[in-house]
Amino acid sequence: MRRREFIMLIGGAAAWPRAARAQQPERMRRIGVLAPTAPDDAEAQTRFAALRQGLQRFGWIEGRNLQIDARWAAGDAGAIASAATELAALAPDVIVASGSAAAAILQATRTVPIVFVSVPDPVGSGFVESLAQPGGNATGFMMFEYGLSTKWLELLKEIAPGVTRAAVLRDPAIVAGIGQFAVIQSAASSVGVDVSAINMHDGPECSPAPTR
Repeated sequence: MRRREFIMLIGGAAAWPRAARAQQPERMRRIGVLAPTAPDDAEAQTRFAALRQGLQRFGWIEGRNLQIDARWAAGDAGAIASAATELAALAPDVIVASGSAAAAILQATRTVPIVFVSVPDPVGSGFVESLAQPGGNATGFMMFEYGLSTKWLELLKEIAPGVTRAAVLRDPAIVAGIGQFAVIQSAASSVGVDVSAINMHDGPECSPAPTR
């Protein structure tokens, strides 16, 4: 065998593994999606479609290199917990959890990466250590910045400049309200308003109207 033919043969053999790898299908990644709403909820479906579109822009195509496992709980706390446990058992590459479903999935797993969305207070809820350094296995997006709460007082003063006292009606069972009210309190003096919190369960029960 001539020298040139031998080199070509060796070079071709070296290329075989590379060609074989190129022909192999891409690794299938798995994403879990946990939503506290019903599967026919219009807003939830719009967000789900946006997630799919965003993934496609980055080259992640369902059925080719991506599998999405979605679970819907229709607002039932028991169903949310059950779906969270089921998704965690699948051990996907990441789980996307919306709203109240974030708490359930964090109780189900502390190892699978979690991205939460539409969460009012991830720090106060114990989902992350801080906004700058989340730590743990979760990160995500707040529903809105607490600083917007101060704008409510400013707007109130613009509408009724003479207002000096204001009540904030809140549900004490919602953790986000604690941090939110603290921000409102800190800004109250700067606009000349004294604020106080009224818990929704503190007032007297409404009695039924008399019939005629």
